[in-house]
Amino acid sequence: MSTQKNVQIVKDAFAAIGRGDIQGLLALSAESIEWIIPGEWPLAGTHRGHAGLADFFQKASETVETAFSEPREFVAQGDRVLVIGFARGRIKATDKTFEDHFVFAITVQNGKVTNIREYIDTLALARAFEMTTSPRQCGASR
Repeated sequence: MSTQKNVQIVKDAFAAIGRGDIQGLLALSAESIEWIIPGEWPLAGTHRGHAGLADFFQKASETVETAFSEPREFVAQGDRVLVIGFARGRIKATDKTFEDHFVFAITVQNGKVTNIREYIDTLALARAFEMTTSPRQCGASR
């Protein structure tokens, strides 16, 4: 498949994510898709298959409000497409906001997204998820 077609598939996937169209995203993804999100925060991990992706997006919709700007750049070579962009969001439980400059490395094979590896600001996301606790909340006494 041409790199231009791969870029279009990735653009269509980001459009589906932006619309909250999980079924549209799944239609563009291989059954064996693997989405890797690094870090030490609640959405980090490796999400596998359509069921794993659906679970991930359910959890994400319950915990995060994200506003993606349009991805700024798509760089393609062979079956890989790099997406360079920026997102803002708010963690619902903490009401803390974050800003994230990201790169997604996406593999497209036979017209389907097979692998997504995020390179994101994991520290900003972990900090946004942190609950602020006082000594009283932790059980400490004065």
